[in-house]
Amino acid sequence: MIELEGVPELVDPVMVAAFEGWNDAGDAASTAVAHLDREWKGEVFAALDAEDYYDFQVNRPTVWLDGGVRKITWPTTRLSVVRVGGEKPRDLVLVRGIEPSMRWRSFCNELLGFAHELGVELVVILGALLGDTPHTRPVPVSGVTSDPDLARTMDLEETKYEGPTGIVGILQEACTHAGVPAVSLWAAVPHYVSQPPNPKATLALLNRLEDLIDMRIPLGELPEDARAWQLGVDQLAAEDSEVAEYVQTLEEARDTAELPEASGEAIAREFERYLRRRDGGGPGSPPGSHATESGDPASYLRDGPGGRVRPPKPQRPEATDEATEDDTSDSSESSEGDASGASGATGSSGTKGTSRSSEASASETSDASDSESSGSESSGSSGSGSGSGSSDSGSSDSSED
Repeated sequence: MIELEGVPELVDPVMVAAFEGWNDAGDAASTAVAHLDREWKGEVFAALDAEDYYDFQVNRPTVWLDGGVRKITWPTTRLSVVRVGGEKPRDLVLVRGIEPSMRWRSFCNELLGFAHELGVELVVILGALLGDTPHTRPVPVSGVTSDPDLARTMDLEETKYEGPTGIVGILQEACTHAGVPAVSLWAAVPHYVSQPPNPKATLALLNRLEDLIDMRIPLGELPEDARAWQLGVDQLAAEDSEVAEYVQTLEEARDTAELPEASGEAIAREFERYLRRRDGGGPGSPPGSHATESGDPASYLRDGPGGRVRPPKPQRPEATDEATEDDTSDSSESSEGDASGASGATGSSGTKGTSRSSEASASETSDASDSESSGSESSGSSGSGSGSGSSDSGSSDSSED
């Protein structure tokens, strides 16, 4: 039995979790939880025993000086609580750590023990994957669950993925078996610019989380960081004609695939978010601070459907319209479950070498990706925990290439 001392009784608590490593392309998910902790000044109340779950040769401890005294910080998972006021007060339990090296079932059971003691009503797990999505378009964010009833009531997709998984998938299934409602939110990070940080993907996750739990999240400097990130990638892409051509191909495929998404429901959801930011309470950013390009209610980083995890061989401009439409149709089948990507697998410099590496990887893995695109989960290593990573995106294990 977990006994918590000094933790106040929480109001309609939601647990939000993210883990560095395999499920955290561009560090987008872990950065989102870190942003919530920083903006709402979370107070750490528990940390899991690092000795039980981590291989210190994989995730090494760090030594630092505190007033001339050497201290050690061990890799672990910490839990903090934030009290959110406003018209609809709701507290958050933030879980941020590194994907464990061992004893995953015990790891999940310990987190569920905290959730039970704190009266958590919903668990939201954030993840990020590598996708064939252009950096110039809104970041696709998909919401998935293993609970059919929750999928219907919260307008989510029900995952049907079969294949290798990460700690996000294991924790979601553990919640389902324990009777705790759980949702996973996945942001697709452009595979050709995958190195962290990726503030645009982080912002997209926070926007989707805001819609899901119906509370206003202060964005701080994230909107400006996202604009600066996109401008920087634009400049790098403009310096190489092959990169620019590839990005244009992704844009055309994305725009064609998402024409049906310009629905009344999507517009209504965006307008509700705008009104919440204009009129809603809560600490942090002033009214109307949602990220926009021109200041209008249309979101600069509006959520969209997820994309295929690994890119198919891009069509050249001289390809036929029919071929483009076929590839677009395949690309629109989003990965809806466990997913993640490796930051070191494709690189993010935007140079000619990066473009060729991305296209070569896409060509080698397109057959495997197409044959398993019916699966809803993609996973890979972002390398955020140890400084190196291998890509394993979707059901097509590109790290095995």
